[in-house]
Parts: sequence; C-alpha cells; structure tokens
Amino acid sequence: MAGILAWFWNERFWLPHNVTWADLKNTEEATFPQAEDLYLAFPVAFCIFMVRFIFERFVAKPCAIALNIQANGPQIAQPNAILEKVFTAITKHPDEKRLEGLSKQLDWDVRSIQRWFRQRCNQEKPSTLTRFCESMWRFSFHLYVFIYGVRFLKKSPWLWNTRHCWYNYPYQPLTTDLHYYYILELSYYWSLMFSQFTDIRKDFGIMILHHIVAIFLISFSYVNNMARVGTLILCLHDSSDALLEAAKMANYAKFQKSCDLLFVMFAMVFITARLGIFPFWVLNTTLFESWEIVGPYPSWWVFNLLLLLVQGLNCFWSYLIIKMACKAISKGKAGKWNPLHVSKDDRSDIESSSDEEDSEPPGKNPHTATTTNGTSGTNGYLLTGSCSVDD
Repeated sequence: MAGILAWFWNERFWLPHNVTWADLKNTEEATFPQAEDLYLAFPVAFCIFMVRFIFERFVAKPCAIALNIQANGPQIAQPNAILEKVFTAITKHPDEKRLEGLSKQLDWDVRSIQRWFRQRCNQEKPSTLTRFCESMWRFSFHLYVFIYGVRFLKKSPWLWNTRHCWYNYPYQPLTTDLHYYYILELSYYWSLMFSQFTDIRKDFGIMILHHIVAIFLISFSYVNNMARVGTLILCLHDSSDALLEAAKMANYAKFQKSCDLLFVMFAMVFITARLGIFPFWVLNTTLFESWEIVGPYPSWWVFNLLLLLVQGLNCFWSYLIIKMACKAISKGKAGKWNPLHVSKDDRSDIESSSDEEDSEPPGKNPHTATTTNGTSGTNGYLLTGSCSVDD
C-alpha cells in the first residue's frame, strides 16, 4: 500500500520542477491546501443533502402550493396486461410493425396504442410540484454560491489580472474564504452524485459525466494548489445556473412572460460565459500564461485536458440551447412562443410546459383514456411528448 501511495503522490507528476510536498506543508506563517482537507466534503455533502430535504419540504412546497401548483402527476395509463408485458419485457418504443400487430390483437387503433405507451412512460415521471421544489432548491443554492463567489473574487487580485493566478506558484497560501468556497462547491457536487439517482434528469449519462469531471477537477486543482484559477472557473460556471432554475420555476407556475424573459437571460449569460469568457479568459491563462510563468509539468497537462473536456460539454449544451431557441422562435411565429416547450432531443434540464390538447381523431376506439380538464397534462406537464426523454 505504501508503494502505491508513493507512486500516486509522485511529486514529479503533481508539482512543478524542484518543488516537493515538504515545501507545501502547513506552517505557523502560511497554510496550504492538503489532500486530507477533501475528506471534509463528505460530511458537508450529507449536510447539504439534509438541508435540501428540509428546504424542499418546508420552504419550497408551501411556495408551490401558494402558487396553485398541484401535487397530482400525469395521467395514469389504463391497465392492460398485454401492453404492460410489451412495455416492461420487450420495448417502450414499439415500431410500426409491432404497433400493427398489437392493434389487431387488441382491436385498438394504432393511435390509441401509441397514446397508451406515452401515458405509461409519463406516469413514472414526478409531479410538477416535485419539479418546482427541486428547481427552487437548486435556484437558492446556485444564487447563494454565485453571490458568495463574486464577493470573494472582488477582493482577489487574480480577478482583475489572471497572471496573479501563477505568481509565486505553488507557494500561494490558502485563505479561509477560498477554503470554504472550494469545500462548499465540492460538497455540492458530491451531494448531486448521491441524488442523481432520484433527481428529475433525462440526460443521466451526460450529467454523471459532468459531476465526475467537476469533482475530479475541483479536487485536482485543490491538491496541486491551482485553487486561484479554480475559483474563476467555479464562479463563471455558476453565473447562469440560477437563471435556468428561475425560468423553470416560472414555467411550472405558468408565468409565461417571466419564463420567456428568464430563459432569454439564461441563454445570453450561458453562451457568453461559456463560449466567450471561459475559452478566451480562463483557458488563455491556464494554457498560455501559466506556460509562460510556471511552465508545463504532468499534472498541468491533465488539468488543461479536463478544462478542454468541460469546454466540450459547454459547446454541447450551448448547441442544444441555440437549437431550442430556434424552435421557440419558429413556434412564436405561429403564436406559440414558449422556449421551454422542447422536444426529446433538447437539453433535458428544461421541462415542457405545454397544455396543448392531444386530441383523438374520430375512430372506432372505445378504450382510449380521456384527458383531464380538457388537456393532456396537469400543471404544464406534457403528456404528448415521446416517452424516450426519460430513458
């Protein structure tokens, strides 16, 4: 075990040339980041998880009820043993040939069977009230941590001149504010890793990758004392998250004009921060200014490769946001502007709010489930979309 640890913590990988771990031991004059500090993130993540539970139950839920957001979920598919067996054992998305076979077997028309599969998928989704509570928690946390980050960075010289991220590196003392900021962010991402399996996500794989990269990047930059530039990255990526959650809350509460405005603000901030400021400001200092002042070494390459992976995710999500906005504009021309009414291919964080009626054309089917209150959903929960969005 000692040999494995010695290999893992090899100074020639983690630190610049002629720097050792002994040089970064805490003294009475200065405190430096230590790898064991990261263990603190686990109890803090548990505390964040519990605070979230209390917040959603005793703060967010009363707010949702005050806004007349109901707890009832989507419509339940009418029981049918044959269709249930196909759904659970064969496929959730039957092709045309299978639909025609089921139609003959059940004496239902094809559209009724398609509707049954949509409703069967949708009935496993949480209610709008649950969605609102989750979004309100995320909004509150992101707003708090962003405001804290801005207040912290306003007092930091590297905000105004990024070359300060590398002056006297790695002998840069760890301040209490920086330590708190890092541990709080790391703990939040650990709490998301735990709650990812119960949260309302459609892009499960992408978000797991995002959380793993975030945790690894935060931990990695803390251990080799790249925390200064790390604070810039964290604050920049927090800048748009609160706006997204606010737009979703407005969407669930059916405040459509507020939702539209917040979505536009979110899209502008997201794209500006992640396709403009991040590559031309942050990547510029991590790739070029650090090369000039400190020089490359093995962990430097790993750190920058992780940042390039983050930028790849930023490009992917920006593409989906732009695609979503284009669809919203086309709907707006038809009098149906709603930036959060998106298809199964759009960014899964943003939920649909359509009350569009899924009308049934005249036909022979007496088995078709009826809609509730003249619509196909409850409190903006779309029942007409493909069930594949939650797979």
